[in-house]
Amino acid sequence: MNPRKFSDLVIFNRVAEERSFTAAARSLGVTQSAVSQTVKRLEREMGIRLLSRSTRSLAPTAAGERLLATLSPVIAELDAKIEDLEQLREEPGGRLRVTCGKHAADTLVWPAFSRLIAAHPEIDGELSVENRHVDIVAERFDIGIRLREDLEMDMVSVPVGPPLRAVVVGAARYLDTRDPPRTPRDLATHRCVGFRKADGALSPWSFEKDGHAESVKVSPSLIVNEGDALVGAACAGVGLAYMLEDLAAPFLKEGQLVEVLADWCPPFPGYHAFYSSRRHPTRAFTLFLENLRQETRERTSE
Repeated sequence: MNPRKFSDLVIFNRVAEERSFTAAARSLGVTQSAVSQTVKRLEREMGIRLLSRSTRSLAPTAAGERLLATLSPVIAELDAKIEDLEQLREEPGGRLRVTCGKHAADTLVWPAFSRLIAAHPEIDGELSVENRHVDIVAERFDIGIRLREDLEMDMVSVPVGPPLRAVVVGAARYLDTRDPPRTPRDLATHRCVGFRKADGALSPWSFEKDGHAESVKVSPSLIVNEGDALVGAACAGVGLAYMLEDLAAPFLKEGQLVEVLADWCPPFPGYHAFYSSRRHPTRAFTLFLENLRQETRERTSE
């Protein structure tokens, strides 16, 4: 069927339902003249009158009634199918694949991810926890969670986590044997525990005070590549360690670790959710972001 003729039939059906050119035009968002001309064109092309018009009334002719008997159920069914499809758009079903590092998973992502899956069991979820740099496009992940400084330029990023803070800590028995550092440069006289990132590089120790930023490359006495091992080495008195405050917090509270250089360690922007700029976010994706933000609000209000 010619697409224009189908459009004309839909307009004729609306006129017959409303029993008025004016009311039909209003519901369709077009002019009364356009509706009238469309019906006239349809009647001319079919060679038969479909509507009986008078100054006071408008009604289908016998031929119009026969056409409507077939046309109206088809349009009603089509409208229903379209409505069903629109509802599917609102349903967050399908697969959602998320990648992040262990710290992000423990403190932010897993609580939000598990809440989403519990509320929407129709979602098939996958959470990949690994500290390596993941190409989410090549590996077909929907979304990743990283620090803003680690993102590629062509990624869309959305802040989702609270500010973070790094700390320098050491065991009390280690610090009892020597003076604590007063500036980052004093770290050169201390034993340090280094952290090797997934790309093989040692993680730098970054500091800032009074607008002055400083990055220190320590010469570690021990190198680890996992957060628990980093905490364990510091607690064992191996030396000073640089880590996210969340990792050290329980041990600082219990007195197993002592913080140094606190005035050189201000908060910095936290985790960002990121995805390809060429990918349209799904409903499941949007709900996941909402859960991440909810998790952040709950943690910051505690």
